[in-house]
Amino acid sequence: MKRLVAAGVAGLAVALAAACSSPSQAPSTGGSSAAPEARTLTVFAAASLTESFDALEKQFETDNPGVDVTLNYGGSSDLAQQIVNGAPADVFAAASDSTMKTVTDAGLTAAAPTTFATNVLQIATAPGNPKGIAAFADLVKPDVKTVVCAPQVPCGAATTKVEQSTGVQLQPVSEENDVKSVLSKVSTGNADAGLVYVTDVNAAKGQVQGVSFPESSAARTNYPIAVVKDAPQAELAQKWVALVTGETGTKTLEAQGFGAP
Repeated sequence: MKRLVAAGVAGLAVALAAACSSPSQAPSTGGSSAAPEARTLTVFAAASLTESFDALEKQFETDNPGVDVTLNYGGSSDLAQQIVNGAPADVFAAASDSTMKTVTDAGLTAAAPTTFATNVLQIATAPGNPKGIAAFADLVKPDVKTVVCAPQVPCGAATTKVEQSTGVQLQPVSEENDVKSVLSKVSTGNADAGLVYVTDVNAAKGQVQGVSFPESSAARTNYPIAVVKDAPQAELAQKWVALVTGETGTKTLEAQGFGAP
C-alpha cells in the first residue's frame, strides 16, 4: 500500500509540473476582421442606361464590399438640372453632349467628361408590327398613333434632327420625359409606334418590335460620363467611371446594343 500511495503521489506531481510548464492558449477568434465601411455611391444616369448600369452595379458592389450603388435614372435634361440645383450626386452619365454641357457650363464636373458609348434611334412597334410601319415617313399616317420624347430630352432632340433631315414633321399623340416612358406607351398598347433607342428595343425582350431606318444615322448620340465636382464619394466615383469606360463596361454596353464611342 505504501508503494502504491508513493507511486500515485509521484504521478500527480509529474502531471502538475507538465501543466504548469505548458503555455496557455487563448480561445480562437476564427480570424474574423472588422466589417467594411458602409458607403453609398450616387449615380445619375440617362434612362436608356438602365439595363447596362444595373448589371455594372452588381459587379461594382462585388468588387467594393460595403458599397451600395444608388442609381437615379431619368431624362438627361432633368438630371442635369437637378445637379445644377444642388442635388447630391457623385457621377453623371448623360445621353447627349448637350445635356452634359448644362453641368459643365455650371462648373460642376471634377474633370472633362469622357464619351463611353453611342446610340441610334429605332422605331418601336407592337410585336408583329400590325400597322406595317417600314419607314420613318410611315409615322405620319393618319391611323398611326406615334409617341416621342420631349424635345429637351436627348431622344427627343435626336427625333427633331431626323425630322429636319427628312422633311417629315411628326404629329405625336404625346411627348414623354424619358425614353422608357415612350417604350411603355408602345408596349402597353397606348401608342402604335414610338421613337426610342435601339438599346431600349433590345432591353424590351420581345415586348416591342424594332424597325430600323437609315435616317437614324444622322442623329447618332454620344453618351458622356463625368465625376461631379465635390462629389461626396469622389474616390468611388472615379472607380465607377473606370468600370464604365473599361473593358467590363464596354462589353456590358455592347451586349445591350450600344455603339463604341
